Amino acid sequence: MKQLLTAKKHLFTRIAIGFGLGILFGILLPEFSIQVKFIGDIYLNLIQMMIIPIIFVAVSTGIINIGSSSDLGRIGLKSIVVFVAMFITTAAISLVISYLIRPGQRINIDAVGYDGEVTDPSFADFFMNIVPSNLFQAISEGDILATILFTLIFSVAIVVVGKEADPVRTFINSLSKVIFKILDFIMELTPIGIISLMAFAVAEYGAGIFSALGLYIFTAYFACIIVFILVMLIPAWLYSKRSPIDFIKGIYKVWLVSLSTTSSAVTMPTTMRVTRNDFKVSESITNFVVPLGTTINMAGGAVSFSLLAVFVSDFYDIPLGVGQIIYLVIIATILNMAAPGIPGGGIVLGASFLTLLNLPIELMGPIAAIYRLLDMAYTTMNVTGDAAAAVLIDKSEEKRALKLKARKS
Repeated sequence: MKQLLTAKKHLFTRIAIGFGLGILFGILLPEFSIQVKFIGDIYLNLIQMMIIPIIFVAVSTGIINIGSSSDLGRIGLKSIVVFVAMFITTAAISLVISYLIRPGQRINIDAVGYDGEVTDPSFADFFMNIVPSNLFQAISEGDILATILFTLIFSVAIVVVGKEADPVRTFINSLSKVIFKILDFIMELTPIGIISLMAFAVAEYGAGIFSALGLYIFTAYFACIIVFILVMLIPAWLYSKRSPIDFIKGIYKVWLVSLSTTSSAVTMPTTMRVTRNDFKVSESITNFVVPLGTTINMAGGAVSFSLLAVFVSDFYDIPLGVGQIIYLVIIATILNMAAPGIPGGGIVLGASFLTLLNLPIELMGPIAAIYRLLDMAYTTMNVTGDAAAAVLIDKSEEKRALKLKARKS
């Protein structure tokens, strides 16, 4: 047991070492790095195998252990408000930065087309997909939104039923411990998986990939840094009184995983662990806010869509009016709720987004070629936003509890 605890303690050190080794392998042994990518794929498959079970037990335990139905409604509303405010603010900042730098006006690339299948999604189709006609089919297909919807309804029903549902509540709490123990076993393989994934990324794309769309990549990363400071770091500092240094010391552990895997869903266990252990957010808030945020809180998606729209419109000299920009933000908010939280999922969403805005999709070809580099930044913003939201909501609940205590006394 002592050895297991020691291994857990040094997990993030081993992840950091794996991150560095992966870069070295990609530079020094590119062919070998591409051949052993299957190791990273196996690691991702193991994590993805756990996503649906984790979401079910994490969201359900977060709800059923919150307390009363009034607590549940209050925290749920706070979560939605924080997520939407974070997304809209991020989109606004990203649009301003994109229009200041205007990468689409300063570089010229040959559009190579986009090979993926692009559909023109409607609002009706989007909401129809949230409510599945067959729950088990949705779960087997890894439909995260449908799983969360059922889990929310199921968990709220447990809270409303009350004491008669105690056996179900006990079972879910026990199941949660088993699921997360399995996840602990898998997490021990993270350094190996990260070596493979980072080695492949460096070997496949190399430093030369930055030359073609360098300004686009720079704009994306610059926007993410500004968003991190203004939307996440400063609010967490001012409202929760958590020093920026302490926040960065905790969140960098999440960044190591998100930068390597480019998957919010795969990073979710690490985000939850850091939020709970490093930021001292209550377990019920962590289990409710972080999994929910993994699906619907996409600050990185706001950066991605804002930059993409400005880039394509400038490249083809298609000006966007104020009404189109407002529509852009609304569409981006809805589409990001459907983001699968897996590497590369934003490519098809980006093409669908351009289609909805009646913009050409040909540039998705060259963008798709460097999307992993972009997705490293976008995913990191997504998971950072989840942790920051949990910190803010937990502090809000703490202040509320103090006020109630003061009134009673």
